[in-house]
Amino acid sequence: MSILLRAEGLVAGWQRPATPALDLQVAAGEIVGLAGPNGVGKTTLLAAIAGRARVISGRLAISAGVRLALQTQEAPPVDGLPLSGRELLALTGATTDGLPTWLVERLGSRLDRLSGGQRHYLALWAVLAAPAELVLLDEPTNNLDAAGVLHLGQTLRQRAAAGAGILMVSHDAEFLAATCQRTLLLEASDVV
Repeated sequence: MSILLRAEGLVAGWQRPATPALDLQVAAGEIVGLAGPNGVGKTTLLAAIAGRARVISGRLAISAGVRLALQTQEAPPVDGLPLSGRELLALTGATTDGLPTWLVERLGSRLDRLSGGQRHYLALWAVLAAPAELVLLDEPTNNLDAAGVLHLGQTLRQRAAAGAGILMVSHDAEFLAATCQRTLLLEASDVV
């Protein structure tokens, strides 16, 4: 297995440290979970890996040529935006292969005409099915019904089996246990 991401003593933040020091690696074909209470810096760690937050100390290395896809909790505003689901997927280069039928039939619809759950899963799919070797997910089960959560778990396992490395933040302990090979628990008392 090739290592896609390696962090050693990584402390991340915006103006000041917001995370504990973290040692982590994610290999191709592996799903790794990050769990812990609110405010411990899980989202900030993903942001630092994606180049959106500062690496304050430690070392972060992403293997050369590795393409990264990031799903955030922030929903892009779509009210009044005449963008269809098909156009959203085209923007990220995501394929529709494997997309659940309950969304395939809605691809021609404008995003602002979809339910919140449909829009969330479509935005999540735009990341999951994009051409990337390293996928970062922040609370991907939020706003999903049971069918969406089940499909997401299957899709993540398929992406990993195809060689992607996946790093996922979630408060859903049951989903992490069912999906991840290992989960790192971040503690608030460890924040620098």
